[in-house]
Amino acid sequence: MMERNAVGSGRVRATTILCVRVGGEVAMAGDGQVTMGETIVKARSSKLRTMRDGRILAGFAGGVADALTLFEKFEAQLERHPRNLARAAVELAKEWRSDRYLRRLEAVLAVADRESSLMVAGTGEVIEPDDGILALGSGGPYALAAGRALARRTDLSAAEVARQALEIAAEICVYTNEEITVIELAASQAKGT
Repeated sequence: MMERNAVGSGRVRATTILCVRVGGEVAMAGDGQVTMGETIVKARSSKLRTMRDGRILAGFAGGVADALTLFEKFEAQLERHPRNLARAAVELAKEWRSDRYLRRLEAVLAVADRESSLMVAGTGEVIEPDDGILALGSGGPYALAAGRALARRTDLSAAEVARQALEIAAEICVYTNEEITVIELAASQAKGT
């Protein structure tokens, strides 16, 4: 869970992001809630985007301005390493950890292409899950557990697993709502054509 003190606003809590890889399909889901202290200040925020003409999915948990800065830095790394998501993520993590300004940014990124799903954090971590399912943010542990159970015990698509897992997380985590956005890799991208 990402938390920080914001001047005059109490604690700012993150969102919930889930990336699911099932049967060659890749989907990412995120809820829309933005909370400051004990108050919901926005219910329909989008924390997901596609990059590189839809070939990469990305989502964030944490500070919005911080995450947007990191998305820009990540896109610059993708320009340098256009066909290597892992290399771009590692280079971002190195830059994020070593740059005095970037070190202060409080966000976590999830990025995925047709080959891999990665979590990138400012402490230098670039983590690829063993089972292709990763989660970030306040409701991350709930979404991860639900996503794993659904992927193992159902024939749902990646997008359906992601949506239903986030719905379950929203039932448990007060910092996650049911205003869920789901993005997917295009079918031709998921199959590598």
